[in-house]
Formats: sequence, C-alpha cells, structure tokens
Amino acid sequence: MILPPSHIKDAYMHFLLKNSVPKNLHSYYQKWFRYYWDFCHKYEHPVDNQKSLTFFARKLREKNQKEFQVKQAIDAIFKYYESIQKNSKGSDLSENNKHQLDKEIHYETFQQPNESQSISENTSKYSNKSNVSAMKESDTQVQRKKKNTDKLSTTNNIQKALNSKPKDTGANWTSAYDGLYNEIKLRHYSHRTLKVYKLWLEKFQTFTKSKTLKKLNDQDIKDFLTFLAVEKKVAASTQNQAFNALLFFFRHVLNKEPGNLKQTVRAKRKPYIPIVLSRSEINSILENLSHPYDLIVKLLYGCGLRLFECLNLRVHCFNIDACILTIHDGKGNKDRTAPLPKSIMPEIMKQFERIEKLHSEDLSAGYAGVFLPGRLEEKYKNYSKELIWQWFFPAISLTFVPDTKEVKRYHLHERHVQRALKEGVRKARLYKRVTTHTFRHSFASHLLQANYDIRTIQELLGHTDLNTTMIYTHTIQSQTVKERVSPLDFESPDQSENLK
Repeated sequence: MILPPSHIKDAYMHFLLKNSVPKNLHSYYQKWFRYYWDFCHKYEHPVDNQKSLTFFARKLREKNQKEFQVKQAIDAIFKYYESIQKNSKGSDLSENNKHQLDKEIHYETFQQPNESQSISENTSKYSNKSNVSAMKESDTQVQRKKKNTDKLSTTNNIQKALNSKPKDTGANWTSAYDGLYNEIKLRHYSHRTLKVYKLWLEKFQTFTKSKTLKKLNDQDIKDFLTFLAVEKKVAASTQNQAFNALLFFFRHVLNKEPGNLKQTVRAKRKPYIPIVLSRSEINSILENLSHPYDLIVKLLYGCGLRLFECLNLRVHCFNIDACILTIHDGKGNKDRTAPLPKSIMPEIMKQFERIEKLHSEDLSAGYAGVFLPGRLEEKYKNYSKELIWQWFFPAISLTFVPDTKEVKRYHLHERHVQRALKEGVRKARLYKRVTTHTFRHSFASHLLQANYDIRTIQELLGHTDLNTTMIYTHTIQSQTVKERVSPLDFESPDQSENLK
C-alpha cells in the first residue's frame, strides 16, 4: 500500500482538529484518505484533482462498500481538498465546484449504457463494404444524439439517486457514541466495557446502514442477533455480549425499553468445563519462567486472581503482617481479600526492594508519577509520586502523555505476561491449552479437592452467584458416598469410643 508522506498526514490531521470534525470520525477519515492516496498512485490519478474522487467513489462501489461508507469517504476527501485550498492559492474549491463534483459522484451510481456497445449494435447492420459510409454516418448520429441528451439524462439520474436512497438510513450517529461514552463513564464502568460496547455499536450501525436513531426498534435487535447466530455462527458468549451492549444502548442512550425478545434466535451455549493443571504441571511451568513472570503466576495460582487484577496491584494492597492481599476494583468494581501464600513472602519482599529502587530513580529523573484511578490524581496531586501508590509490577518503560507533556509509569502490559507464559508452557512440554486464567481455575479446583467449603471458595474468587463457582465440581473426582444410609445409623462419637 502506498502511504502519504508523514508531513501530509500530519497536516491533514491538524486540519481535522482545527475544523471541529468529531474525534470519533478521525480514524475513519484518515483511513479513507490513505485509501484515496493509494488509489490515485496505483491508477495514475492526480491526488489534488477533484475529478479523481469520482473514480475513487466508483471503485468503492465496485468493492461493494456500503453507501454510508462511500459518503463518509467522500466527506473525508473533501476535507483534504479544503486543506489544499487553504494551503495553496492555486486551488479552487468553491461551493459550486463542490456541489457539481458531488453530483458527478452520485451520477456514477447509475451505470450508463456503454457507448461502444450501442455503436457495435448499429455496426452489425452494416456488414457489407459498400455500406461503410452509411455506418459512419450512423455512428455520428448516435454521438450527436448522446450529446444532446447528456444534460437531460444527468439531471434525471441525479434525481433518481436522491430518490432511491432510503430516507431512514445514512444518519449521523455521533450523538449515539457520545451518549454511550457518557453513560458508561457515569456508571464508572471499566475502559474494557466501553471498548467492547463501542465495537458492537459500530457493527450494529453497519448492519442497520446507519438507520435514524429515532426509528431503531426491537426488530432491529432481533435481526442483528439472528444475523450473528445464523450467518456469522458466533459463539453463545459472543452473542450474549452483543445483546447486553445493545440492551444498554437502548435503555440508557436511546431511553427506549426493548419489548419481548424471547423469540430471538440465540446461539446454543454448550457446557464448559475449565482446564485445570496439576501441582506438578504448575511447578514445571514456574521452572521455565523468569522474573517477574514467575511471581505473577504464583499470585495468580496462590490467590486465585484474574490477570488484570494481578497487574493492577499496588504497594498498599499488601498487608505483610496479616498475610492478606486486598484486591481493589476487581471485576464489577468489587473489592475482596485473599490470603497471601507464606511460601512466596521472601519473593514479595524482594519485589518491594526493586520497586523502591526504581521509584527513587524515577523521582530523580523527574517523572510525573504513576497513573491513578478515576480523578484521584486531580484531588490528591502528590499521590502519584508516593511509594504506596506505585505498581507492584511496573512497566518496563515510561509512557509519554501528549496532553500534559508528562512522563508517567504504567503497570506491566498483559501481552508481555501472555507471551512469557506461552513460551514457558512450550518449554514445559505440556499438552493442555494453558492461559493465565487456567491458574485461577486450578486455584478453585485444588481448594475444592482439599474439601474446602464451596461458599468459602466463592468469596475468595469474588463470584456473585454460587452457580458460577459450582462449575468447579466437574473438574475434580467425586468423593461423595453413593450408598443410601439413614443418618440415624451413623455411629455417634460415644459409641465409637466404646467399641475401641
């Protein structure tokens, strides 16, 4: 792909920022601009010539792009032409020229009869050499007739293009994305939730062809979920995720309560049994991991943590004297506690020493501290530089914040942990599908196998519903007595002592 030079991309991005283009459209506009640049260079069209946009729009329609996507691409390239107009005196992009170009682009939607085809049809009547002159005369008449009717056909086709476009599609969904962002931030949902819900809203917008927000109804949800289950054949969890995202969007953004959705086709959810590792398998993985990944796996297994819960740990989360770990802002913004493994206390203390040394080096280098949750940094400006708020697993490098021009430290990225674990599993030569969540499954299964109460395991895992914890009963061998005996026949403690 032929990409535009960096200075042209920066100038285009600067123009979008200065002309109040919504931020959620910047990535799409830049994408269409890159495609247009590549198209012009591959097919030898001048980039700064407005006629090239006509051919580009035709190419997009040949690629079966949606009409709202073509319109968005046209708007993006118009912005590029406007930026050229401001930077170059020779460029002329008046409103009349823009309107005329827009007409020509819409005119491309309707394919006109091929001129060569009509001429060939006429030439078939003149097969003899003696009629060559008559054939040429007929060709001239066809061309004159086409020129005379060109203006009329152009006007008619433009009117057809305007009438053929559905009135309830091609709407602007900027307010929908802004409303979704505000509602999620208002409820203090995680950034992951915002990212996933926004993704499903984009897919829903594409499916409905940018239907007007006021005309969205229950049938649109049913059709979309049916499309996911029947056409895309997605998993049940994926369809449920899409359903929850649309339900949140309808209720809190559109202020509409969906009706009866029971008849919607739902993907069939199969029973899932988690993969559990034995203690020897866990030890073999730990032997092939280096610091700090071995300590991360020990906390995942020893405390039953999720990966993002482990990476979000800070210094103040550890109560060394009581051997208790406090998990703040876990899944669902819930806090809980878990016992710290006494066997890894020396490793935890060594990690504290590394953190303290790194923290002093960062302070001497003039860094701005760590990232804090919510708006805590605005309320307590010095918290980000205090030792107790430092990450327990700090990132390898610092992060530059463009808005504030500051350098801060984030926690270790989850991809680094996943790659290190994948390599450790490969070296351990295990024939199981192991992920970071496998250690949480092993934590619950091993406690249940040691005859710990299921309610206790539920609290340690942070499950709201006991049925979620009950799935681990399928990961261990049953130790229950199947024989039917009345409890009245059980030996009392006094009787057993007399028998001895």
